[in-house]
Amino acid sequence: MAQNYFNRYMWLIDTIKRHGHITLAELSEKWELSPYNLNGESLSERTFHNHRKAIEDTFGITIEYDRPDGYYISTDGLSDGSIKEWMLDCLLVNNLMGESASLHDKILVENIPSSGQWLNIIIESMKEERAIELTYQSYWKEEASTFTAHPYCLKLFKQRWYLLARSQDYKQPRIYSLDRIKNISPTKTKLQVPSKFDAREFFYSYFGIIASDDIKPCTIEIRVDPVQAKYFKSLPLHHSQEIVEEKEDYTVFRYFVAPTFDFRQEILRYGASVEVLSPKEFREDIISEVKKMEKIYK
Repeated sequence: MAQNYFNRYMWLIDTIKRHGHITLAELSEKWELSPYNLNGESLSERTFHNHRKAIEDTFGITIEYDRPDGYYISTDGLSDGSIKEWMLDCLLVNNLMGESASLHDKILVENIPSSGQWLNIIIESMKEERAIELTYQSYWKEEASTFTAHPYCLKLFKQRWYLLARSQDYKQPRIYSLDRIKNISPTKTKLQVPSKFDAREFFYSYFGIIASDDIKPCTIEIRVDPVQAKYFKSLPLHHSQEIVEEKEDYTVFRYFVAPTFDFRQEILRYGASVEVLSPKEFREDIISEVKKMEKIYK
């Protein structure tokens, strides 16, 4: 896809998204002022509909028409946490950054290690239903190992991409961090993934990337100070979050989630702002970690 067309598509998506509903005449007026309109050309009805179809074919984003309000971005498939919603947000941010090139040194983003180096091969392999040959260097082993892996899904968590895949040495899929991958090669081996596998369901009761049958989901309640509670309300720790008690000096949140290492570390990072109330076992686990920290800082 030519870069200019890509920019046009992003501009159209962004403009329609920001206005909610917009007519073709209004779009044409705004296109005349767009920094991506390099030749000062008008936006004809034929060109618009060609772009509209290309956007749906390329990004899976549908532009619908509603008389008399005009065109709008369809919300079908746009739910919290969906890949389409994430991709749409990325496109809109990318377009905004492009229009704000003069502010490039004033807009800071976070780096994602190895985000692009291996993603393409993995995604292509999943699309073509082929296994991959993976050379992986674990933090716990001195040497890298090479093996055939069957990719189940990809997940982004705390600035790192992770691959859920099953190798010939394990019956169950395991997590592999993309920044620890030394090499990936596509193979001709047919991909073997259960037909009923659902990535969202697989991680549904977990926080982060650790999903272990050894740690069962349970009801967890935490007490949060009033300042931190505002952040939890605006950005829940987990989709199961609900408020069970709200007072002037604290809020109690309830979750149904597995108390894995990832969730424990998330709770610990809030320090004295968060107290685990139940279950008793998880509370004692947190207390044990706090005592270890206390010994270090004495």
